[in-house]
This record gives sequence, structure tokens and C-alpha cells, in this order.
Amino acid sequence: MQIKTDFPFAVREIENLWISLADGTRLAARIWLPEACLSDADAPLQVPAILEYLPYRKRDGTTVRDELTHPYTAGHGYACVRVDMRGNGESEGLMHDEYLPQEQADCLEVIDWLTQQPWCSGKVGMMGISWGGFNSLQVAALKPKALKAIITLCSTDDRYADDIHYKGGSLLMENQSWAATMLSFSSAIADPALVGEAWLPMWKQRLENMPLLAETWLQHQTRDAYWQHASICEDYSAIEAATYCIAGWADSYINTIPRMMEKLSCPKKALVGPWMHKYPHFAKPEPAIGFLQEALRWWDYWLKDIDTGIMDEPECTFYLQDGLPPKPFHPVRPGIWVQTSRWPDDDKVSRQRWYLTRSGLQSQAEALAEVQSVCSPLHTGLHHGEYIPLWFGPDFSTDQRRDDANSLCFDSAPVSETQQILGDARLKLKVSVDQPCGQICVRLNDVAPDGKVSMITYGVLNLALRNDPAVLETPVPGETMDAEVVLDHIGYRLPVGHRLRVAIASASFPLLWPSPQLTTLSLRAALQELDLPVYIGEPIDNPFAAPEAATPCDLTMLEPAGNRRTLSEDVASGTVTVHIDDNFGVTRFNDHGLWVRQRAIKNYSVQPYDPSSPRAEFNWLYEAGRDDWSVQVQSWMQVSCDSEQFNIEATQVASHNGEVVSNKTWSTSVPRLAV
Repeated sequence: MQIKTDFPFAVREIENLWISLADGTRLAARIWLPEACLSDADAPLQVPAILEYLPYRKRDGTTVRDELTHPYTAGHGYACVRVDMRGNGESEGLMHDEYLPQEQADCLEVIDWLTQQPWCSGKVGMMGISWGGFNSLQVAALKPKALKAIITLCSTDDRYADDIHYKGGSLLMENQSWAATMLSFSSAIADPALVGEAWLPMWKQRLENMPLLAETWLQHQTRDAYWQHASICEDYSAIEAATYCIAGWADSYINTIPRMMEKLSCPKKALVGPWMHKYPHFAKPEPAIGFLQEALRWWDYWLKDIDTGIMDEPECTFYLQDGLPPKPFHPVRPGIWVQTSRWPDDDKVSRQRWYLTRSGLQSQAEALAEVQSVCSPLHTGLHHGEYIPLWFGPDFSTDQRRDDANSLCFDSAPVSETQQILGDARLKLKVSVDQPCGQICVRLNDVAPDGKVSMITYGVLNLALRNDPAVLETPVPGETMDAEVVLDHIGYRLPVGHRLRVAIASASFPLLWPSPQLTTLSLRAALQELDLPVYIGEPIDNPFAAPEAATPCDLTMLEPAGNRRTLSEDVASGTVTVHIDDNFGVTRFNDHGLWVRQRAIKNYSVQPYDPSSPRAEFNWLYEAGRDDWSVQVQSWMQVSCDSEQFNIEATQVASHNGEVVSNKTWSTSVPRLAV
């Protein structure tokens, strides 16, 4: 990544500025803008404003990426405004949950405030990744007049289907993990250097009112009104602002891109690279791209009325990854770039039919000759990898052979030419189960000539929500059901001589919380079909410039960071445990002296044939300080279950200079209704 310091405009930073809302709450903002915007002249420069609106603390939480990104854009003639939501960072008030109406209403006030500043041209853009990508869409759907364009990265249009809570109607372990993460993140302080003595009462107020989000999210196991709120798929036509949708194949937020490209009626573009859950100018796997230059082309077109040509280009750009041997982290993914004029694009993507048969995966229509059944041990899925590769650790899937041994597998013959997969594979099955519950976990795998097996993509389905995620339909044991498992969209090039494998299991741990009962899944003697999307167009040259960014944050790593993921088995009990240690080290921000330590230890355990045995434990440590002042928060949460309910235990202890200021515990149960 090339660091740039010479920009068309000299940049001034406002370290902290208060935005007062109608109810008296003050939100804290950090702003970068051209110096000429702050001129004492009668007519200071007016520029469009670009807002990034998050709960992750501008002081330390997102500083590293903020300083790479926002000064660069400001140097090209924009006011970049990074605002912490109420109840986070230095912002006042409380945050009770994600994506509440209050969050969006506050943002509307912020946009109105921006348009009233003497340095603002009256045009506003929003940009963000993950939470910021979500609320860019959500606020755009409320149609503030000044919001002309957004860039939404790694986000979703459907909060139930494609966030960290439920997938295919099945409960994600990430639901619990992220609840524990927010328990820690939300306990962070407002920096006394910015808010003065108010930091302590602000901190105590947050700690005393800390929500247990794991309970809230488990209380909504179907796609009810809770999830419908702020899901822009409820009315795609509500978004009129130009929308640029960006994601990466290594991320979990991938399925929203094709849906939005098909359903949005506003001006739109899409970009999908090989990346994990990061901005594309510093993301892994490589190749990273000149995202900031691409963003400038977008902003210049929509906020400055400069014809950059960006809207004359094909609507969708995708990276097709070459097949590689399985590895827990790939720093680079070789591949090719392709483009389509729209999505779906029948001129560039055809649909192939394959069939699951006694002799494997066949291209000729043939019914499965006899019933095939599987009762996967509950630890099947240990080699799937993390749901969201997030922290540059060993998060990717490893060799799938051990999980395939506990699955029904259907292999094709070796392919004689490269198969270029682009889109969502769909498996249409006729199945039955022996219990009034059940999961289908499908992996599409790449089997190399040497026997190594790489996962291409996957999909899951909770059979109790098989037809509609809002409608509970308890399976009748022994009764044949139609079930369609839609696999995650992917761009992948299966090499010559490799085989396609469809692997079907009845569990995937620790991706999913297991079903309430140990279940045998049976494929009936019937036509079982795989619908595979294949790219038939030509590749293009890399359409993007090399990555550029502003001067990196001035920081010192006082203790190194590191990430570990280990698997263990207690032979006596049969308990299998996935142990994850995400150690973020200790970072000191040299410009203001604050140091921060964060570390998360996660343990997921299960016994192979006991559906009441799953446990998820999370231990988070947060510390911060400066000179002779420090704070510490230790957060612990455990989730367990039986066939009837989930049990949640949590504790949070906060200390100031070694003296406890808050000690809060939770103990609650939530009935199992659908998962």
C-alpha cells in the first residue's frame, strides 16, 4: 500500500467536536476537512460531507483504519466526519441494542447538522463497513434529502438471514460470540482527556445499564417484527440514494450483494473481491485494491457532479478465486476479474444441473436409487473455520476430509476443463428425519487429485423453518419433505483434474448450535438436484489502481498481538473443544498517550452424541490507561442448553485504579422454540 501525503487540499483535523441532538444528548465527532473550509474569509470553501457512524470508539477502536482513510478523502476535497453513536466512545447517552429506531433518528439529526455547517455544500454521503454498512442502508431508506449516495461494505439487507444471528433459520454460535464481544466493547470508557471528570459518571451509567444482548437475540428465533425492522429488504424501493455495494468472498456478508443488485431500483454498483471482513485497500487475502481511488470516483460523480465515467462501466465486478489447497489462512488468492452488466446476468452465468446418485455427482438426470441416511456426530464441522474471518488469525477452513467422513458425499468425475463458479449453488432435496427437528448442512468441496479437500462454499437449513423463516413448521418424523439449501454466493475456479463434492451432514459445530435432539437425516429415493452457477464470459484486466492511503496512525505496540485456534478431545468423556485466543496486544496511541489492551478467549465444547452438551464460554478483557490512571473490565459469559431452553450466565466486573466500581451478574433462560 502506497502512503500518500501530497493531496490537492491541505487537511485540517478537528480531534473532537460535539453535535447536540434535540433531546440534549451530545454525540462526539472527529472531522477531517480541507483547511480552506475553515478560512476566515467571507466565503470559505464548501465541500460535500461523508459520514461514518459507528459504536466502535473513534478514539481507539477504529483509529488505525480511520487515519488511513479519512485524511486521504478529505485531501481530495471532502469533509469526512466520524461520529460515535450515543452511549459509545465520548458520546453521551445509552445504547440498548443494535439498529434501534433511536440510532437511525440520531443519524438523521447528524445529517441535518452537517448540512447547516458553513463548510458543507449541502450534499452528504455515508460510508461504512459492517455496522456502518448496515446503517448506511437503513438511513438511506429513510430518505434524508441531503443523502445523495452511500458506499456499504460487508453489510446486509436482511438482519435475520445474513447477520451474525441466524443462518438458514439455524442459530449461529456467532450470535453468542458477538453478544459477548459487545458486552466488552460497550463497557469502554469515554477518554478523560476529552470529557474531563464526566468520564466516571458516564462510565458507571453505561455499566449499570449494560444490556445482555444474548438474551434479546435468543428471544427472537424466527424472522419476526424484531428482525424485519431495519431490514431494507422489506422495501427495496425506499432507497433512492446511489448505492455501491462491496464485499469479499472470505466474509460472511456476501449474499446481500446479489439480492440488492437484483432488487434495488436506485443507481447501483457492486464489487466483490477475495477479501475477509475489512476495507479493500488493506484487506486480506490479496489482491487488495485502490479502494480509496474507487470511492473518490463514486463520490465525485454523485456529490460533485463530475462525470468520472464510473456509471458507464459494467454494473458488477467480481473476482474469481483459483482453487488452492486447504489452509487456515491464505494471504494471497490468485484469480481473475470478471464483470457483468447486471445481476443476475444470464448472458454471462449459466445454470448447470447435477444429480446426486448412487455412483456420485452426475450431469445426467438420475434419481437416487435408495435411501441414504446420516446421523453426524455433533462435532462434525470442526474444520469449517470461523463464521466471520475478522482478526487476521487462522480463521479459514482447513482440510475437509475429517468432516466429510461424517457426511454423505457425492463426487463428480475429474473435470476436464476449469469450472468457473459464480453465484449461489442450490441443492434441491427430498428428505426425512427421525425427530421433530433437524438441520441440513451442505458443503460444496474441491477434491484435489492428491486427496486434499478444500471447501468452496456452504449452506445450512433448519428444517423447522424450511419454507419460511417466519413460520415454524415442525418436521413430522418419517415424513418426506422438500428442502432447498441455498449455498453462499462464491466466485471460484475449480482446476482441471479436480472433482466437485457435495457433502451433506446433520450438524456443523461450532458454526451452528446443534438441534434439540440427535437426528438422523435421510435422503429419499428420488431426484436430488444440484443447481450450479457457471461463469461463461471472459476475464478482464484488473480494473483497479494499486492501494493508496494516508499516513498511518502513530502508535506503539507495547505487547504483541496474536491469534490462535486449537482443537482438543477429552478421550474419557468424548468432549471436543474448540479453543480460540484472540489477543489484540497492548497499543499506545502516541498522539494522545492512551494505551489499550483487549483479549478474547472463547471455548466451544460438545459431546459427539449428546445434544444437551454444547457449551459456549467467552472471556473478554479490556484495559485502558494513561500515566497513573487505568481502568479494567473483565466480562465472562456462558451459554448452555437442554432440549427445552437455553441458559445464559454472565458477569462483568469493572475497576478503576484497582478499585471495583461495578460488579454485575445475569442469569436467565430462554425457551427453545425453533432452534
